[in-house]
Amino acid sequence: MSKSVPAFLQDEVSGSVVSVYSGDFGNIQVKGNIQFAIEYVESLKELHVFVAQCKDLAAADVKKQRSDPYVKTYLLSDKGKMGKKKTLIVKKTLNPVYNEILRYKIEKQILKTQKLNLSVWHRDTFKRNSFLGEVELDLETWDWDNKQNKQLKWYPLKQKTAPVAPEAENRGEMKLALQYVPEPIPGKKLPTTGEVHIWVKECLDLPLLRGSHLNSFVKCTILPDTSRKSRQKTRAVGKTTNPIFNHTMVYDGFRPEDLTEACVELTVWDHYKLTNQFLGGLRIGFGTGKSYGTEVDWMDSTSEEVALWEKMVNSPNTWIEATLPLRMLLIAKISK
Repeated sequence: MSKSVPAFLQDEVSGSVVSVYSGDFGNIQVKGNIQFAIEYVESLKELHVFVAQCKDLAAADVKKQRSDPYVKTYLLSDKGKMGKKKTLIVKKTLNPVYNEILRYKIEKQILKTQKLNLSVWHRDTFKRNSFLGEVELDLETWDWDNKQNKQLKWYPLKQKTAPVAPEAENRGEMKLALQYVPEPIPGKKLPTTGEVHIWVKECLDLPLLRGSHLNSFVKCTILPDTSRKSRQKTRAVGKTTNPIFNHTMVYDGFRPEDLTEACVELTVWDHYKLTNQFLGGLRIGFGTGKSYGTEVDWMDSTSEEVALWEKMVNSPNTWIEATLPLRMLLIAKISK
């Protein structure tokens, strides 16, 4: 069994959490429309997303009634770097014109298993992103032969869509165990800090994104600390959709109150050449939607994930085991 042990950085976790997440959801009332068209170019084996313009967007700067918007696209089941494209930012407007083509090199058969997500964001002078709305297309049911589908169309922007149920996602499962180990201080009855042990045993039925090849590994981060010191990972296991990792990760410096405010994010990745593609993940915590008094999008644990965390907190010095379904996550950025 392999083991890695960095410290859990209390000063980062108890500080501001707005800057460590990739976007700010829910603070701005979504309105307006986006005009775009999609086409698959057979000769290039590329999906082209022509982003034309937006109109009547919500104003992120309420006082001056304007935003600095840009458009971001994802191919879902790939929320890694390969799947994300974005336009330039158009400043000081609620009616930005882009006329940009975002290209994806992808086989058509694989494309038909994806969803295309287009989201509009405001980026402020401090490089913080605010969500202005999104549109999602199911490419499995898209009529690629219909010429009208290649024409520019207006789509109403919507609030962030509800995540697909884990069963429908079919991203496989992870078998793991958690343990909280309090560290008693001599002369004191109650421990002041402790360790969280995360034993990643194996994954089951992982999805194949590229033929029959798979070279998977697991990353772990304790949110809201997204620094590289917080991130640990297993070795990569190749040539199987049921990899056995048997890797224990240990995070120390957990105060009792941190157990309520923090969240264990486990993500499974397929390593291919120089890129990592996201397969699925878990967020294990109390799922309260808040961390240290701030509303955060990543405190979104499912009932099964919450149940595992509660059992761990209520049963110190005991391994609590579970097999949980992997799901789509919006991944937090790594801070320095």
